[in-house]
Amino acid sequence: MAERRVSRWYFGGLASCGAACCTHPLDLLKVHLQTQQEAKMRMMGMAMHVIRTDGFLALYNGLSASLCRQMTYSLTRFGIYETAKNHLDQGSKGPPPFYQKVLLGAVGGFTGGLVGTPADMVNVRMQNDVKQPPAQRRNYSHALDGMYRVLREEGLKKLFSGATMASSRGALVTIGQISCYDQTKQLVLATGILSDNILTHFLASVIAGGCATFLCQPLDVLKTRLMNSQGEYQGVTHCAIETAKLGPLAFYKGFVPAAIRLIPHTVLTFIFLEQLRKHFGMKVIT
Repeated sequence: MAERRVSRWYFGGLASCGAACCTHPLDLLKVHLQTQQEAKMRMMGMAMHVIRTDGFLALYNGLSASLCRQMTYSLTRFGIYETAKNHLDQGSKGPPPFYQKVLLGAVGGFTGGLVGTPADMVNVRMQNDVKQPPAQRRNYSHALDGMYRVLREEGLKKLFSGATMASSRGALVTIGQISCYDQTKQLVLATGILSDNILTHFLASVIAGGCATFLCQPLDVLKTRLMNSQGEYQGVTHCAIETAKLGPLAFYKGFVPAAIRLIPHTVLTFIFLEQLRKHFGMKVIT
């Protein structure tokens, strides 16, 4: 019999918060690029514009909402996935097949996307606020203030604006990140070339980040436009039609910065998660 450690249900949320603190400026730039009506700026140009206009700390606008989102969205999806996977592991002689990991990722991601929608919408608004004229800025003090004001001024329905899109996107990105990470790590370890170390975690998480970016980018663009809208879209279908008028590549607007943001975020999340699992995980006998 051998001893190994498994994740506690809340480790994913903590790891995602740590990653978000490092990658938040990239997330902010991605939102700015996706919401500009014409492709006027690239990533570096947008970064310099934000810094010149509002200062370096403007790159961290909405950080409280980003952390709040991770402690709702990521905590839920990782919690569901890890808990269910640990249960499946206990009832079998080996790791579950890939299709089961995909199903777990889809269920966890969809649920997490729904739970995290209010914080996600406030996150997008706070990040995009610096682009608005001073008279049109919402000026939320922090994430809780933003959610309270949306609830009070626009109603509960607006607080969950884009929930369908966010949940669908959450399912896809969780399949790309968690399910693909688990499967890639399993295949790498099966070769016997690498052991369960940080190099293996890095390699598997880079591949997982690429898969997640490819799967979720079109939905991510639509979700961002819906959450940042001020009534110009009548729904997901209308938003998709209006976006399509800009050409098929409009669905992949900001793809490079999205990959530049999502892949490092995925790498950092899983490196932090593996370290939490190694040092603080629950011990099980196999």
